[in-house]
Amino acid sequence: MAFRAPLLSPTPSTLTFSPSIRRIRPTNLPFSPTSSPNPSPTLNPTNPASISAQSASETPSSLLRSSTWPGPYPELDDHGLWGSWSSGIDEGGEKVDLSSFDLKSKVYYMAKSKGDKGMLPFLESVGLKLSSAMLIARYLSSQSLPEIIDKVTFVKEMLFSSSGSEVLTGRNAKRMMLHFSIHADEDIQSTLSFFEKMEARHGGLNMLGHENASFPYLIESFPRLLSRSKEKHLEPLVYFLEDSGIPKAEISAILLTFPPILLYDIERDLKPRMHALEKAGVEEKDIASMLMKYPWILSTSIQENYSEILAYFKGENCQKLAHILGCSTQKMKSIMEQFSGLGVTKKMLVPVITSSPQLLLRKPDEFLQVVSLLEEMGFDHRKIGRILCRCPEIFAASVDNTLKKKIEFLIKFGISSNHLPRIVRKYPELLLLDINNTLLPRMNYLMTIGLSRKEVCSMIYRFSPLLGYSIEVVMKPKLEFLLNTMKRPLKEIVEYPRYFSYSLDKKIKPRFWVLRNRNIECGLKDMLSKNDDGFAEEFMGIGRLLVVPSPVHKDSS
Repeated sequence: MAFRAPLLSPTPSTLTFSPSIRRIRPTNLPFSPTSSPNPSPTLNPTNPASISAQSASETPSSLLRSSTWPGPYPELDDHGLWGSWSSGIDEGGEKVDLSSFDLKSKVYYMAKSKGDKGMLPFLESVGLKLSSAMLIARYLSSQSLPEIIDKVTFVKEMLFSSSGSEVLTGRNAKRMMLHFSIHADEDIQSTLSFFEKMEARHGGLNMLGHENASFPYLIESFPRLLSRSKEKHLEPLVYFLEDSGIPKAEISAILLTFPPILLYDIERDLKPRMHALEKAGVEEKDIASMLMKYPWILSTSIQENYSEILAYFKGENCQKLAHILGCSTQKMKSIMEQFSGLGVTKKMLVPVITSSPQLLLRKPDEFLQVVSLLEEMGFDHRKIGRILCRCPEIFAASVDNTLKKKIEFLIKFGISSNHLPRIVRKYPELLLLDINNTLLPRMNYLMTIGLSRKEVCSMIYRFSPLLGYSIEVVMKPKLEFLLNTMKRPLKEIVEYPRYFSYSLDKKIKPRFWVLRNRNIECGLKDMLSKNDDGFAEEFMGIGRLLVVPSPVHKDSS
């Protein structure tokens, strides 16, 4: 049988490979299986040992990986092709007889004889495409294969040994893609290109912290990484980040979210940029926490931009503006013109952009479409400004594909169009909830417990945040306590749906047991709407409820 080019390691004793046995198509070879004997080396498919070292060395590696025999040709045995290599391998000026070597050793010497020092097959073995491996091998031509393997092992351990940070890594990467709206320098462009490659594969950026998924893309996007010295650069970098207050377990998330840090020189790049953050008002103890969330603040683009941000938001601490250090002040000024007409001040802009930086990428007419929709519902500019500050994501949503669909759904369910302004004003996030996964299941649940559609609409009108509560975590436990322990009728939650907003263990249960012990009957609103002082004064005759009473069970009463 023929063979697949194995995955190589640097020495015969440590080689690892995966021989996948395939056939070779003789018509693809640089010599013909039917050619007549001549002094030059030829291939006789019935006699594998006839392949000379010269012929084998001239055979493209791609043929060994993918070609197949046609029809009647007999298969070559696993080791048949290796016999001829013994005549063509030099080691220290002497011919090496490979006939007694095992297959791993023969693979090693084959790679060595082909002149690439085994670099190409090794790079392919870590997941790189052949074209990428050939390009990156040029960066590494001055280094030995053992050095590269040792470096790859170290980098993988540095980036992927910490478990539990995968979600954080993916979340931070998405945050960077959303928040960045200024001119991108080379480091930012390479990082975004890396993220785009990850986003295109199954699992997207959530796979950023998974070695097999992201390491090949990382090396493709930052080929100079493997040219850095392990002892003089990579190891000192890890120590420096730890000394800066970053927990070792968090270093991988920082480096995967902004890989150019792996290439930065400590003295020339990292220390001056961290010092610049201190000059901008960030305390030394807070730099580590900022880097864990926004490592791209060390990029040249942001270093040049945050002085403009600080000047635009005079008096604001740099740490409070960390979310928007990558945002364009020009775009802020443009969107601020729209905000000012809604009563939103520059100081109010910071949390708005922090919560929804994609607003900076909106065109003015797209923003005004949302404003017009809210105006049609009956909101004036002052109330629209309040909605903007509370839920800025609404103004980054599509009017036709998101907002109008939610409004149409609510009206179709039975909500009066006259009631919509109150519902949206009390809970604007409602317009962003998914119809099939959030709104409809909660409405259906309320109807399955015995409420009519009209009663559910009444509850939504009275307390629209109801539709944002979890059925299993919030609704069911509180409803069961109401019906089974408090012995209250369903109509009470129709009249006071805010009941679901109070903590079951911290408020509902303690107050119920106080009232029960004192044989006091009252509605849910009187029981729950008062603060602790008001409740204690009205139902206990004291100024403040100091101790939460224990429940009294029937067997102890």
